[in-house]
Amino acid sequence: MHHPPASALAVPGLPDISERLYNQDLAPTKAAGRRWTSYSIFTLWANDVHSLGNYTFAIGLFALGLGAWQILMALGVGAVLLFALLTFSGFMGYKTGVPFPVMSRISFGIHGAQIPALIRGGVAIAWFGIQTYLASLVLRVLLIALSPGLANLDQNSILGLSTLGWVAFLALWVVQVVIVRYGMDMIRKYEAVAGPIILFTMIALAVWMFAKAGGSIALSKPDALTGGAMWREIFAGGALWVSIYATFLLNFCDFTRSSTTRKSIIKGNFWGIPINMLLFGLIVVVLTGAQFKINGVIINSPSDIVESIPNTLLLILAALALIILTVAVNLMANFVAPIYALTNLLPKRLNFRRASLVSAIIGLVILPWNLYNSPVVIVYFLGGLGALLGPLFGVIMADYWLLRKAKINVPELYTESGTGAYFYHKGVNPRAILAFIPSAAISLLIAFVPALHSVSPFSWFFGAGIGAVVYLLVADRSRTFEDVSGEPIAVPSLH
Repeated sequence: MHHPPASALAVPGLPDISERLYNQDLAPTKAAGRRWTSYSIFTLWANDVHSLGNYTFAIGLFALGLGAWQILMALGVGAVLLFALLTFSGFMGYKTGVPFPVMSRISFGIHGAQIPALIRGGVAIAWFGIQTYLASLVLRVLLIALSPGLANLDQNSILGLSTLGWVAFLALWVVQVVIVRYGMDMIRKYEAVAGPIILFTMIALAVWMFAKAGGSIALSKPDALTGGAMWREIFAGGALWVSIYATFLLNFCDFTRSSTTRKSIIKGNFWGIPINMLLFGLIVVVLTGAQFKINGVIINSPSDIVESIPNTLLLILAALALIILTVAVNLMANFVAPIYALTNLLPKRLNFRRASLVSAIIGLVILPWNLYNSPVVIVYFLGGLGALLGPLFGVIMADYWLLRKAKINVPELYTESGTGAYFYHKGVNPRAILAFIPSAAISLLIAFVPALHSVSPFSWFFGAGIGAVVYLLVADRSRTFEDVSGEPIAVPSLH
């Protein structure tokens, strides 16, 4: 990513930027660094939508009693909402050219922005380790298929992993670290290559299963839901589909800050979200319905089908594709956010490359397989952090679009001057905190209190909506907003 040198970033009449708020990786993206085309955005979604976790979720809708058209409708409802929300979120990154932690300074203040950045980064860093572990499980299957004798190394336990498990995990860990250390442009290139591989593999699996089932599939379980219960699960499924992308809804600007045009965001999102999600839904219906017709079993994820492929060569190719997929998802969904969060925390000491190594080390030392195997950690810790993402989104979007009308003074995002537009009170906007706390509390209650179980799938919407409304009620409307954004963006030099 290309940024101007610090010595060239001067704007007459504005205070110098602070070393505590700025480095080259946090700087607005300049024209030379805008390389994310509509295809780049599309392949980002081509990878992420087809993640194993998403397949597990969608297959779960079949297990809950939804049939083929109901699953497609649930995913369709979520896709339409996501297309709109992600497009507006993406426009913010394109206009300002800044990553999410810097974007958060607009609403929460130059120092208060650490709150949303670290919450988003904290969720991602745990899932980075977990997703690497899940990919390592597929790699273990692949290694044993290539060399059956390696199964002997999969019998012991060292801190919760076998020797083969450690080899597989560390191998994937190293691969991801190497890719990320080359920066966002290398991630873009990896996604561009991985996207078509994933789409081809998943379509091929669906065709193979359809043929294996004799050219027809089960469209639903015998005890499928009907009436009100069916519609409730359809809309709950659509709401949860949006909640799955609560992380991306916040930090999509990390990617669109490098978009070539606004049209590239719209076009990439259109093909990558509603169209790609329809294809995803059809694959889910075929894979699940075919397996259910064959033996009455509901699969957990496509990896179950891959493990049952009788041809060793095809099994190896399919397993490689799933590994490529999981790495692609991990890089963009769970690696970029903590890198920017850590860089924002210590910009004088950490740049993109150093922060990537710190993030990866944390993702390793937390022994993520133990987290994944603990329902308490997954539900209450990671689930709790996830419930906070809706309120953050509501506050930031209400401030940017409804209060400021997208008028942003980008240079002042990097100054600690007391007269700066985003200094507020000692660098923190108390009104944003005031809106965040009650909306976060309500979101957590809806997510975890058993009596509210019927509305828990909608906790993200409650959190985002309440956060936005409360912020608009308490916001300081006496402030005037100056639009100093767009290309080229000039930022004051370091003092």
